[in-house]
Amino acid sequence: MTSVVAVAFMAPIGLAIAGNQKEEAIADSVRVALSNAISDARPPKPEFANIDERIQYLHWLGEMSERLKKKMPDRQVRREFLETVWYESKRAGLDSALVLGLIQVESAFRKYAISPVGAHGYMQVMPFWTRVVGDGDRRKLFHMQTNLRYGCSILRMYLDMEGGNLYLALGRYNGSRGKAPYPNAVLAAWKQWEFRK
Repeated sequence: MTSVVAVAFMAPIGLAIAGNQKEEAIADSVRVALSNAISDARPPKPEFANIDERIQYLHWLGEMSERLKKKMPDRQVRREFLETVWYESKRAGLDSALVLGLIQVESAFRKYAISPVGAHGYMQVMPFWTRVVGDGDRRKLFHMQTNLRYGCSILRMYLDMEGGNLYLALGRYNGSRGKAPYPNAVLAAWKQWEFRK
């Protein structure tokens, strides 16, 4: 296990450490809230309170696009991905750099990644979630916006369940709650995606 962590820090963009989210009992109110969040199919259209926020967003988009160029060479795909990450992370009340760090660790930015335990897509969402809060169609987990919406909504739920403790929420997201390697890898990757104004 220690060698996996060492490799994760030596090659942080190339390694995916997808885990095994556990299907656990959740309150009906949480299930309904998650289901509502997932079923809202509005496209990612950013809204800004003022021109300064819009300018900051455009600077963020440009910088992140440059950083992601090697992993996603197609400019249009990269732009749509980043726009969706930004929208879904804000929608869930998450830092977009955290979401990018989690994606780096989970799938290494591979849209069609499938882990050994069956997690799907960029955010490595376990297919049982489509049954618990969706329509049961696991193929939708390979749709970019759907995958990011599920992943961000699930992480937000885990953060709420853990009283805001990101370390425990990340462990729960990965199915490794209480074990250090996965949260530490995501927290390290998060730093690589921070935007400096």
